[in-house]
Amino acid sequence: TMEAILKVRGLKKHYPRFDLHQIDLDLPGGCIMGFVGENGAGKTTTLKCILNVAGRDGGSVELIGETKPGRQKALMEEVGVVFSDAGFHPVMTGKDINQIMKGIYKNWQEEDFFGFLKRLKVDPCQEYQNLSRGTRIKLQLAAALSHQPRLLLLDAPTSGLDPVVRDEILEIFQEFILDERKSILFSTHITSDLEKIADYVTFIHQGRILLTEAKDDLLYRYGIWRGRQSELERLPEEAVLKVCVTGLGRSALVDRKKLESQENVERPTIEEILLHLVKGKTAGQWEQGGKTE
Repeated sequence: TMEAILKVRGLKKHYPRFDLHQIDLDLPGGCIMGFVGENGAGKTTTLKCILNVAGRDGGSVELIGETKPGRQKALMEEVGVVFSDAGFHPVMTGKDINQIMKGIYKNWQEEDFFGFLKRLKVDPCQEYQNLSRGTRIKLQLAAALSHQPRLLLLDAPTSGLDPVVRDEILEIFQEFILDERKSILFSTHITSDLEKIADYVTFIHQGRILLTEAKDDLLYRYGIWRGRQSELERLPEEAVLKVCVTGLGRSALVDRKKLESQENVERPTIEEILLHLVKGKTAGQWEQGGKTE
């Protein structure tokens, strides 16, 4: 088996208006895990607790097989981070960042860094404050990739980027994990990015993990059924996970393995699975007068 790059067990965090409940994650080497949920579901909080920049209220995080407290600094060498609310000092240029990083990371690779900037068309002489949002993300990413990390933790790294740039970045992610000792955990709203590159998808809602599965299994095993209420009632109950009211009838997230007929069932997108998990009602809730929306 591949060494686990990240192992999270029972992670908890309490805020006055929000709780993370018992988060468990397993990320093997050579993999990309997409972390999906609506705004405020707890994606950023989870990433910050993994890094311990937000103190944890319970649970354990094993990074690259290590939990020893004294190893924290050395481990940070092995984690590359891009957070949408972080960034560099406004007047810093790529050249300045290179100088600073050289002093911070013992594995800093200057050639890699300038190579990424060139490839992503980032001018190393421009001040950070004068760069567009997309270019700032590219600069952060180049820095995160250039100290030879084994784990990339990325918070919505592709949002606000045009499709061409997103593709370039996804390509870089795929190159990164060709080395099976490396992995990526990234949160995103852009579910089509996950369809392209994720090996695993984890859904989070209101601080709880709803589902985590290999992407191919997810898209193969689940389906979206559409039809009328009367037809829905004829489906085997154990096959129907969540039901939504649509303009014309019902749509349901179904387990295709538990259906006799695949009639009215489409292959799902990750977005449709997420919508049903978050907005749908279970058969039980449905019975208890949940039929009116």
